[in-house]
Amino acid sequence: MTDFSQHFRDDLSRLMTWRRDVRHFRTDPVDEALLTECLDAFLLAPSVGLSEPWRVIRVESDAARTAALDNFCTANATALRGYSGEKAALYAGLKLTGMENAPVQLAIFCDETTPKGAGLGAATMPETRRYSVVGAITQFWLLARAHGLGVGWVSILDPDRLSRDLDAPEEWSLVAYLCVGWPEVHSDTPELVQVGWEARRAALPVTTR
Repeated sequence: MTDFSQHFRDDLSRLMTWRRDVRHFRTDPVDEALLTECLDAFLLAPSVGLSEPWRVIRVESDAARTAALDNFCTANATALRGYSGEKAALYAGLKLTGMENAPVQLAIFCDETTPKGAGLGAATMPETRRYSVVGAITQFWLLARAHGLGVGWVSILDPDRLSRDLDAPEEWSLVAYLCVGWPEVHSDTPELVQVGWEARRAALPVTTR
């Protein structure tokens, strides 16, 4: 068993506190070796049946990035129409993507038909493959944050349209679109809390049966 010091545990807690969803990025490039080191966190992530179902497309070309941003703009306009009154005004002022400036953009998919793992643990709950991808994203996110990088998860997208635009295999399902780069500002408070959209819970509700 590896013993971790109290100092390490404190730093880990602080790291999780500073893991924010970043939407304001500088355009400075990210060193390729650093990006690779962070992406290698996927290789340490747990996955159902050791299926490792995550698949990554790096969105680099102008055409691909334009298609992704157009996708967001269309979905965001539709989402705005679903609000009214004060919430609509607040929503309209939110910055919900860093796609314009983030130097690194990654589309993260789940391979729903991967033979790896031989289906262990996924027969009754196939969605656990997607949960595994989310777990891997979290590890990547924390390591990126530890290096000072910011990560933003863009979820206001049409996943089928994005998959077609990126020519992803049909058996892959989109889990996340991530913007990665150097944050313009650093804060340990979620932006949605800062603008008054929502408040964090002070304690975890736990139900006992």
